[in-house]
Amino acid sequence: MNRTSARALAVSRPVIQGLTVLNLIYLGCLAALLSASFLMNGWPERALGFDLVAKYPQASYGLRGIVMVGIASAVIVHTVLRRLLAIVDTVRNGDPFILANVRRLDWIAWSVVALEVLRLIVAAIAAAVWEPGRIEAFSFAPWLAVLLLFVLSGVFARGARMRADLEGTV
Repeated sequence: MNRTSARALAVSRPVIQGLTVLNLIYLGCLAALLSASFLMNGWPERALGFDLVAKYPQASYGLRGIVMVGIASAVIVHTVLRRLLAIVDTVRNGDPFILANVRRLDWIAWSVVALEVLRLIVAAIAAAVWEPGRIEAFSFAPWLAVLLLFVLSGVFARGARMRADLEGTV
């Protein structure tokens, strides 16, 4: 392992842990916002400081829907961060090519698919409630990331099989 990789690995655990804490705070804030939206009279006008509903009558429903999608996204991100931390720990322990990491990478890939679908749902809500085109509906980068994650999962699966074969011959 070169020095850059070793440094990146050394900081990855605290960075992932920090992101996990920030994501949990984000999740808590979204849950509080959703609760407040049902309890506050005149929501969202009072919270925003201007009358959004006069121009867009379905705005309150759209905003609640987007907050619910945000909550679902935060839960998915939390599971991704937990699995990523487990992968980092196996790399730090010198044993990354295990079937558990293959499953973790597959799960992370499917999670990225789910996050992208949720992003498309937000774009659809925004188009239905406000004006079409306010939120971009499609991006290639997340789909390329999904492809990369599935390929990486295949590499890890191959490495795990090779390791098992090597252990069987010794």
